[in-house]
Amino acid sequence: MPVLHRDTCLLSTNEKKITMSVYYTLCFLAALAIFIAFANQYVVKIQTTIAITAGSMLISALLVLFGKLGWFNLEPLAVKTMESIDFQNFLLKGILGFLLFAGGLGINLKALRSQKWEITILAIIATLLSTFIIGYGFWFIAKLLGWELPLVYCMLFGALISPTDPIAVLAIVKKMKAPPQIAIQIEGESLFNDGVGLVIFATVFAVAFGGVEPTFGSVAGLFLHEALGGILFGAVLGLIAHVMISATDDGSLELLLTLCIPTAGFAFANMIGVSGALAMVVTGIMIGNWTRQSGFSEQSRHHLDHFWELMDQFLNALLFLLIGLALVLLELSWHDWVLLVIAVPLCLAARFISVSLPYVAFRRFRNYNTFSVRILTWGGLRGGLAMAMALALPSGVMMIPEHGVDLRQVILVMTYSVVMFSIVVQGMTITPMITAAKKACGDY
Repeated sequence: MPVLHRDTCLLSTNEKKITMSVYYTLCFLAALAIFIAFANQYVVKIQTTIAITAGSMLISALLVLFGKLGWFNLEPLAVKTMESIDFQNFLLKGILGFLLFAGGLGINLKALRSQKWEITILAIIATLLSTFIIGYGFWFIAKLLGWELPLVYCMLFGALISPTDPIAVLAIVKKMKAPPQIAIQIEGESLFNDGVGLVIFATVFAVAFGGVEPTFGSVAGLFLHEALGGILFGAVLGLIAHVMISATDDGSLELLLTLCIPTAGFAFANMIGVSGALAMVVTGIMIGNWTRQSGFSEQSRHHLDHFWELMDQFLNALLFLLIGLALVLLELSWHDWVLLVIAVPLCLAARFISVSLPYVAFRRFRNYNTFSVRILTWGGLRGGLAMAMALALPSGVMMIPEHGVDLRQVILVMTYSVVMFSIVVQGMTITPMITAAKKACGDY
């Protein structure tokens, strides 16, 4: 019988402390998020995810302010705590699969089909168009500041900030009961352009840092491999899950099988180099529309909805708390404040143009609510996905030597300003637009 050495069986004391501290940190942060949500229903009474984001950002700002004033020196502890959590891997290789699968489960396939061309064009063409507008806009603004930046670095910012975040969109917009035509466009676009945006970012990242030649063939090959590969993998995964769930009458086992999709399924998609995000959306839609009707009993359908709604709310609460607390990681200099102010209007203008142009063609074939473009523009929220991609950029590589500036920090500041503005300001002020859209179509 083989002998197992002690050092191969047990973690060292330090490793145990690190592992446990990260787990305990997440436990306490989740409790803080839930506490803010609980307090919000009695105090401010705004949308829960907005309250959690604003509350955590306020906590971060107070920690920084108190540190500057010398009252409580808790800022270093807060920074160390946030740095102990690998936000990039936590989202992109962890809970993103759960959130996208849960979002896909709630999509009505019949309604999605009625808007399939609009959603496809908005998810692909509008996202690409926005990436180029923001990329070139950032490049031009940098030149005005005296920075000679490679265009590919500017395109990285355009790629990571262009896709609307389904986590933020589904958490805020769908609860406001927008007109069905607008609602399915917002939900469908945000779910699919999330995966498309990740693929665009991965492609530009490979050109910037992976040594890939920026030719049409190489870029298109990378894009198609991840995008089409993710959709195909998601369809195969959904078919396997459907067959297995339909083959059992055990309600608990049915739920456990769905849990395997955003865990092992999402991990395997990332391992083989296809888009796990798109795979989760496709599989979620298949399970939510096909398997829900024929593979689950009525009681199991109720449990399915309740379980994934609870999972979605819990992970959303934790994610939005982390977005707000990320403020302590930012170090602002004068040029950061300039770009912080410029980033929001640049991204809003790019969003408006990239949505408006497809609608010029859409309106030739179908009538739309007069508020569609405005709601899609203002409701195009950004969230944790953009932050995770910004944090994925390498530090110390994209330097501006003549100014001693790390472009990663600049992009991170710009991303954070857009994310916070979209969640807090846009999220809190979109209700009047939706109310007006309801009145325009007689649903109010």
